[in-house]
Amino acid sequence: MPISPRAERLRHAIYTQLAEHGTLQTRDALAAELGLTSAEYKLALAELADAHHVVLDGGEVVLAHPFATRSFRFSVMGPRTLWWGGCAWDAFAIPHLVRGSPAVLVATTCPACATAHAWTVTNEAPPAGDQLAHFLVPTAQIWPDAAHACANQQIFCSEQCIAEWLERTGNTRGSVLSLTTLWRLAAHWYEGRLGTPYERREPTQAADYFRSVGLSGGFWGLGAGAEG
Repeated sequence: MPISPRAERLRHAIYTQLAEHGTLQTRDALAAELGLTSAEYKLALAELADAHHVVLDGGEVVLAHPFATRSFRFSVMGPRTLWWGGCAWDAFAIPHLVRGSPAVLVATTCPACATAHAWTVTNEAPPAGDQLAHFLVPTAQIWPDAAHACANQQIFCSEQCIAEWLERTGNTRGSVLSLTTLWRLAAHWYEGRLGTPYERREPTQAADYFRSVGLSGGFWGLGAGAEG
């Protein structure tokens, strides 16, 4: 969905600030920096949310993928910046997207047993580890509640931990990915997002990308087959 030049200016400013600092200015400060009135800022932000460039909560940005402005259970530490990753997918994407941070320390805890996990994630090769990422919400259902979908893209110790969490929460099993597949998924998904202008992938382009990293099955909007 194309967006207005004003909304694109705001999008680029939001992403640039989060990439460089891990945080956002207040809405008044950001509006002033861009020469926008409060009303213009509000309209541009709503346009970005409608076009799925950002996720809002109470009128404030909580997600500008792969960055978050609050905890979604993933911290990402680079050489100079500490970020919140929006989910497992997003956390693994940051070293591919942010120049100057080709290697980061991604940390989280298993949602089932609270075991702490950390990996050095680079833009060169997948990290070692036999942990598993579980994605609860199929890609076709991520919007309009992308915050819920992201909060349920987590990394578990093992299949046993996934099973225990599903039983405890009453959720249905989604898609399970190895760390290698997760890394491949994250590697190029957000390419171009820090540049301007930027356009989101069309559904057919997203499907081609998922196939290119070895995914299949209805969960990803593709044909039947093994996933992960």
